[in-house]
Amino acid sequence: MAGTKKPFLKKVKDNRTLLLMCLPAVVFFIVFNYCPLPGVYIAFTNYNFRDGIFGSPFVGLKNFEFLIQSGELWKLTRNTLLYNVVFIVLGNVVQITLAVMLNEVRNKYFKKVSQTIMFLPYFISVVLIGAIAFNILNYDTGALNTLLRETGGDPLKIYSMAGIWPFIIIFCQMWQQTGYGSVVYFAAICGIDSGMMEAAEVDGATSWQRIRYIILPSLKPTFIILLLFALGGIMKGNFGLFWNMVGNNSQLFQTTDIIETFVYRTMTTQNNFSTSSAVGLYQSIFGFALVMFSNWLVKRIDPDYALF
Repeated sequence: MAGTKKPFLKKVKDNRTLLLMCLPAVVFFIVFNYCPLPGVYIAFTNYNFRDGIFGSPFVGLKNFEFLIQSGELWKLTRNTLLYNVVFIVLGNVVQITLAVMLNEVRNKYFKKVSQTIMFLPYFISVVLIGAIAFNILNYDTGALNTLLRETGGDPLKIYSMAGIWPFIIIFCQMWQQTGYGSVVYFAAICGIDSGMMEAAEVDGATSWQRIRYIILPSLKPTFIILLLFALGGIMKGNFGLFWNMVGNNSQLFQTTDIIETFVYRTMTTQNNFSTSSAVGLYQSIFGFALVMFSNWLVKRIDPDYALF
């Protein structure tokens, strides 16, 4: 027994500096990810403050049954998944396209200015984005309706038009996140061996041929890693963006309500911790299953790119 412990203790001693550096992250995950786990029990109870978590009446799967029968679970899953699928697919296509276009720019000053302009929206708060959208789309004083009135048109009640809001939210998400993603892909392009690019030019390869046969294949590892991370959060919506864009406007819930906004609303307006916990547990299990499936699929295609 002592023989098995000594090597381990020696390794700990030899790597104590690195382990101490990891300690804050380990403590963070223990406190904020593992300590709250007993709260999962709330999803199976009719929770009330007086009796507490473990004193509240146990109701089994009734909270989940209510969500399924009311249709809320389907709506929330559909909205959350569809938005994230569009964000992932459209986001990666636009980000890679912009990164390739930046790489083809030869004017260094223009390239740096373009990167800065594209990257700036990433640092703008979603609260400010929501305020900008409201000042543009507001029925009474919004810039869009003011322009329509001045040109003789009829103002639009955009905050009552649920069908148009997926396009508005997708546009705002793309506007904020595209610059950051394109810089990540551009950094990956800069890491490509310059000898390959020079050899292609000497052989007479066109810009399109260099992009198709050198740049895009070289971006594959970066793309797969980012895709796996994105799939890991495919059941998690951008709460800040959705809440600040839509708020508590029930007229738009059919097309804009995602899991995070539903959980927040049921907790703050209805004090229904049981239903919100049930949705949160469902979200975690569904997301975990998707990550495992995605990693398994990548491992089958190319084990070198799998996360584990």
